[in-house]
Amino acid sequence: MATAPVASTAPMPRPPRMAEPPARISDDRIAQYFATLEAQRLANGMLRQDRSPRDLPINARDVEEAFVRIALYDEYTMLDGQLVERKTPSVLRRWDMPVRMQLHFGEAAAAEARRNDTNFVTGYAARLASLTGHPVARVESGGNFHILVVDEAERQAIGPRLRQILPGVDSLTLDLVENLPLSVSCLVLAYSRQGGNVYTDALAIIRTELPDLSRRACFYEELAQGMGLSNDSPRARPSLFNDTAEFAVLTVLDEQLLRILYDPRLRPGMREAEARPIIREIASELMGGAS
Repeated sequence: MATAPVASTAPMPRPPRMAEPPARISDDRIAQYFATLEAQRLANGMLRQDRSPRDLPINARDVEEAFVRIALYDEYTMLDGQLVERKTPSVLRRWDMPVRMQLHFGEAAAAEARRNDTNFVTGYAARLASLTGHPVARVESGGNFHILVVDEAERQAIGPRLRQILPGVDSLTLDLVENLPLSVSCLVLAYSRQGGNVYTDALAIIRTELPDLSRRACFYEELAQGMGLSNDSPRARPSLFNDTAEFAVLTVLDEQLLRILYDPRLRPGMREAEARPIIREIASELMGGAS
């Protein structure tokens, strides 16, 4: 009798308790707050940069289960007009048209940081294209995946700029971005103008105040999530898609998830019951049948 696969990679133990972010902090101390947070995480063995850690081997079952949890569940849901964190079953979503990633820097972004970020996004877009087999590239203009690198003051006053970048942007998005709590280092929102399961636009917010490693981790995670890996799961290890901040780079597991997401055997709109047998087949192929 067949049994449901169980991921062999154990969930990460509860992460060390970090200092709670203050409800309000002066703009000139936000960079200090995030620098302290990064130092705490590094001291506790988090923000790892090993893509294929020996202590966390993965097999086909791990890949299958991680994909289901990350691509076929939503991290947030609407409740009484508010966006609340609640894991709920969803459908597969991804892009059909080419993804054109465009960077938008606020005035607070230093010239060197702009160069570094631009070079990174250019290379990372090419890597995402290679992994997914889908057209992804950084562009200077005409983007549909907009990446805003802004500081606290710029983000709080971002409404007019968002309306220019995303005509018809809804009030929920404006409120979410303008009132982003300090506990959220970065975020991405992906949309379908037709209201379906094929993305047409995306918006990522990266805080200028983040130190280098945390900033780079945000680019890794938000740009990959904006491709269609919308959820996080504590069972996904080693992975960026895990709220513990254990990893700061795109891991080998994350790469497999991106490959599965754009496999032509899967279709936007599929739910778990229909998609899981296909996911299992693809994961087995990618991992050489290892289970």
